[in-house]
Amino acid sequence: MKNEQALTKEMILDAAESVLRRFGPDKSSVVDVARVLSVSHGTIYRHFPSKAVLRAAVTERWLHQISDPLQAIAEEKGGSTAQRLRQWFLVLSQSKLAYAVEDPEMFAMYTAVTLETADVISEHVDCLISQIAQIVERGIKQGELKPGQPEVMARALFIAMAHFNHPAHAYEWSETTLGQDFDSVWGLLIEGIKAS
Repeated sequence: MKNEQALTKEMILDAAESVLRRFGPDKSSVVDVARVLSVSHGTIYRHFPSKAVLRAAVTERWLHQISDPLQAIAEEKGGSTAQRLRQWFLVLSQSKLAYAVEDPEMFAMYTAVTLETADVISEHVDCLISQIAQIVERGIKQGELKPGQPEVMARALFIAMAHFNHPAHAYEWSETTLGQDFDSVWGLLIEGIKAS
């Protein structure tokens, strides 16, 4: 067995991710993760008290891979607010589409955990809405957007664009009109909040 003292949460999450990709979310077990790391499954349980907690941690880390690049867009200073908002939603949609196509096991995991662990998903959604609100608030201050409550406007935008990033709609993302639909919906939304 490997030195169990040197085992970190990140190492366990890496192993869990590889097991999930290999066996899928339904057939993966803590024993499989322990086997990859050459440790006992009890060692895994010392770091993560249950399979559900481990799955939630893997999903949370995966969700950060989506939200972290979006934070960089939210913090950008150049360009118009409309351009930044559109870019933010476009990157979100493209990253979810890429995961659905290129990493279907992790995407299935994310979808499964959505049903199991509402807290992880709620935190992720709150983080995303906060990023949108950051852009909206700056746009209001600069006179580019209509006055309003940034958090309320951000939540409304997020809900309105859900078709392009919520996993429940993933089966529709292969439609050839997806880009056109995105532009149509976005055009209506931005016109509704732009300052006159």
